[in-house]
Amino acid sequence: MLRRLFIIDGSRALRAGIDAVFGADQPVQRCRIHKIRNVQGHLPEGKARYATLVLRAAFKMEDHAKAMGKIKDLARELEDQWPSASGSLREGLDELFTVNRLGLPASLRRSLATTNIIESPQATVRRLTHKVDRWRDGKMALRWAAASFVEAEKSMRRVGGHAQLWMLAAALDRQDGVANARKAG
Repeated sequence: MLRRLFIIDGSRALRAGIDAVFGADQPVQRCRIHKIRNVQGHLPEGKARYATLVLRAAFKMEDHAKAMGKIKDLARELEDQWPSASGSLREGLDELFTVNRLGLPASLRRSLATTNIIESPQATVRRLTHKVDRWRDGKMALRWAAASFVEAEKSMRRVGGHAQLWMLAAALDRQDGVANARKAG
């Protein structure tokens, strides 16, 4: 089976959809920016800044096991006063480090650890199509969507680490071999 890397926010519905359509053994990377914002929303300003610094430092660590340990330490630290922030930190923690476990270089990890790649063009489409008061038919909607994506394309840049995308393909192939060997054995 062809393996893909899915990069999603914390939506349980998206995760369930990936499992249902592509199989539960597909690698999923949770958006780190969404996680930071979610945790910040559970904390007062000063603690939110501190938690953000800890999370960002952990995300830069090469050793994902140690990085997860740092986040678990932060969750324990926040547990008594801010249990919702602590719970948010623990939820989906393993999937915050999928790109690390795949052994991708830092430049590619930065690009593939967030949903920004898709959210930025979608924001442009939303901004431009919001101006339309009345949609006549489906063809009009498709024309506006296409024109909006062409406009969004003007601000797109190459994916950071794009020259190393072959490493992602190799890591996914390697993981597929491991998954198939487990099924066969």
